[in-house]
Amino acid sequence: MSSQRKDDHVRIAVEQQDGRGGHNEFDDVTFVHHALAGVDRDDVSLATRFAGFHWPVPLYINAMTGGSEMTGAINRDLAIAARETGVPIATGSMSPYFKDRSTADTFSVVRKENPDGFVMANINAMASADNAQRAVDLVHADALQIHINTIQETVMPEGDRSFSSWPRRIEEIVAAVSVPVVVKEVGFGLSRETVGLLSKLGVAVADVGGRGGTNFARIENSRRELADYAFLDGWGQSAPACLLDADGAGLPLLASGGVRNPLDVARALALGAAAAGASGIFLRTVVDGGADALVTQLSTWLDQLAALLTALGARTPAELTGSDVLIQGKLAAFCAARGVATDHLARRCSSLPNPIM
Repeated sequence: MSSQRKDDHVRIAVEQQDGRGGHNEFDDVTFVHHALAGVDRDDVSLATRFAGFHWPVPLYINAMTGGSEMTGAINRDLAIAARETGVPIATGSMSPYFKDRSTADTFSVVRKENPDGFVMANINAMASADNAQRAVDLVHADALQIHINTIQETVMPEGDRSFSSWPRRIEEIVAAVSVPVVVKEVGFGLSRETVGLLSKLGVAVADVGGRGGTNFARIENSRRELADYAFLDGWGQSAPACLLDADGAGLPLLASGGVRNPLDVARALALGAAAAGASGIFLRTVVDGGADALVTQLSTWLDQLAALLTALGARTPAELTGSDVLIQGKLAAFCAARGVATDHLARRCSSLPNPIM
C-alpha cells in the first residue's frame, strides 16, 4: 500500500506540472533595473554559505520520493544529475524504509550515485530519534530534513491526526542525530512564529516550503473517495511571503514552493534565502527525459542565474540582498496585514559602481 501510494504521488505530482508557469507571488517581486550596475561575469561566484553549510550553488533538488521500484529509479536519475551539476539533493521521506528494509536501496541509491555531493536525508516529525539516525546513516547524509505537513496529514485518508508532540519530537531528534537539522514545510509555508519556535528547538535551518508548488492537499484529496477537502486547495503562505515574514526570526532560510525558473531563484535570494529549491519541475523533467535531461536543465538554470547576478551587480548570491526590489500585489497586501515593512527594499542600492578612471 505504501509503495502504491508513493507511485501515486509521483503520477499526480507530475500531472500538476501541466499548466504550471502562471502567476504566483514570486511575480509580485520585481527587481529595480539599474542599467549601469552590472559586473563582470568572471567575478561572479554562485557559492553560498549558511549555518556551517558550504554549497557550490544556491539551488537544490528538494525532497521527492522513494520506497518503490519506480521511485528508486527516479532517485537514481536525480542523484546522477546532482552529481554532474554539484547541486545539493534531498531524498524523499524515508518512512517506507522504517517499515520495510527491503526499500533501502531506493534511498541509498542517492548516495551511491552521488558519493561526494551534499545529501539530505528526509523524515517526518513522528520519527523516533533512533530512526532519524538510521536515515542519516543509510545515505551518509550531510544534513537531516524533517518535513512538517499537518494539512497533508489532515487530508490524507490514512494520515496522522495527532500533532501536539511534534515540537518535542523535533527537539529530541535535533539532540540525537549527528548532523544539522533542516525543518521544511511541504507546501503550506512557515510563519515567523514557527521559525522562531524552530530556532528555540535547536534546528539549524528552516526551509519555508511555501504554497505554489506541488500541492499535497490536492494530491491527497484526489485519493479520497469523495474528494471532499477541495476547500483547502489554496491553504497557506507562499515562499516569498514566508521569507519576508520570517526575516529576523532567528534561522537561516531556504526557499522552496513555486520556484519555476532562475528568476524565481534570484527573487528568493534577494528576499534573504540562502538558496532556493524545487521538486515538481525537476521531477517532470526526469520522468520525461531521464538524468541527461535534468543535467541540461540544471546546468541551464545555473548559467542563467549567474547571468542574472552579473546584470544585477551581485558578485555572490548574498549580495542580492542589497538589490532593489518592489513588493506588489497580493504579496504586498500580506505584508501589510502582518506588519512587515517592505518600502525600504526598493531603496537598498545606495550607489552604483564608481566609473573606471
